[in-house]
Amino acid sequence: MIAELQCLVIDCPAPRELAEFYRAVLGGEVDRPDRRWSLDEAWSTLHTPAGAVLCFQGVADHRPPVWPDPERPQQFHLDFGVADLDAAQEQVLAHGATVLDEGDGRRSWRVYADPAGHPFCLVRH
Repeated sequence: MIAELQCLVIDCPAPRELAEFYRAVLGGEVDRPDRRWSLDEAWSTLHTPAGAVLCFQGVADHRPPVWPDPERPQQFHLDFGVADLDAAQEQVLAHGATVLDEGDGRRSWRVYADPAGHPFCLVRH
């Protein structure tokens, strides 16, 4: 095992509004303080009763997906918690990931693409 799933991140125009929508559907707590991320107008969370965490990331000029149009595909990414970013990076690269944003060395996260091109983050926990 390389990492632990922390959350599913969904792009959207209004993070808090979408978090409230999913709270109505799934239950849970919107914007519960959590040391893994900060909350602001561009980032909202939902901690569900089942334990899953959904995060909502504000995106300027958000263009929602159009089902099943491949020109406007689904938009989300996964965050994986790791103890050692460098070791985890070496492992995901060995399994076929590519680096999209390695950061500047001060960040506690890095962005990669899986072999099919889907983005995901490794986040130091």
